[in-house]
Amino acid sequence: MKLLKILGHIFIIVVLTVLTQIGGLIWVIALVISYWLKCKKRYTFPITYLAFNLILIPLIAPCFGRVQLPVFDSAIKPQSYFYALAFRNYVTPELKYNLKDASTDLMYLDIQINYLDANFPFFDGFPLLPHLSHNDGKKVDIAFQYKTADGKPTNKKPSLLGYGNYVNLENPTNNYCKSKGFWQYDITKYLNLNINSDLAFDKENTKTLIQGLLYRTQNEKLFIEPHLKEELGLKSYSEIRFHGCQAVRHDDHIHLQIK
Repeated sequence: MKLLKILGHIFIIVVLTVLTQIGGLIWVIALVISYWLKCKKRYTFPITYLAFNLILIPLIAPCFGRVQLPVFDSAIKPQSYFYALAFRNYVTPELKYNLKDASTDLMYLDIQINYLDANFPFFDGFPLLPHLSHNDGKKVDIAFQYKTADGKPTNKKPSLLGYGNYVNLENPTNNYCKSKGFWQYDITKYLNLNINSDLAFDKENTKTLIQGLLYRTQNEKLFIEPHLKEELGLKSYSEIRFHGCQAVRHDDHIHLQIK
């Protein structure tokens, strides 16, 4: 029985570390606090976790060259609070500034930038799964813009997490990559927890968002599907590139990285 408890703790530590980088350590700290105070983990863990999430980590991360993206800002917000709670919303100060600057292009429409996965708060090279490259503070995924049935821009998104709601189900690149054996290319369809099925892809404001992001001089690459680059009239932008079949589809979100 004692061995099973130890294995259970190890399993929780591994899962929390993979998902949040810091969560496994917080679990251990909560266990120690629980032992000292003679109270149950169901009280100490959430309190300790929130203290780290809201106070300690945002203060420590700048020592590692990372800052937290806004959570309750009117111009930039996470698509889901999961990204903030899981410590997946940290970037370099330069990338945060670029996003804040680009958000001004949308403010007159009363719409915002909604980010998805960014990076963990500490250490270059620590993988933010399932992504291949979100490990240095210089990358962030951003949701597309959408409009309501009557054509009005909205901050609502069709997918709860921002992934998996593809603009074009018959994406030719998806067919090509799958035919070459890259089975994972459309795996994000399983993350499409649809919450607003009546929304339509807003080509005009997604193009405005992309152009605003690329206008900032620190930006190096932006990934969307090749067919979207053409459909949005962005063929002249050399920074917009194909991410390769080894990644996943990018007709549900934008991937931005800076130099």
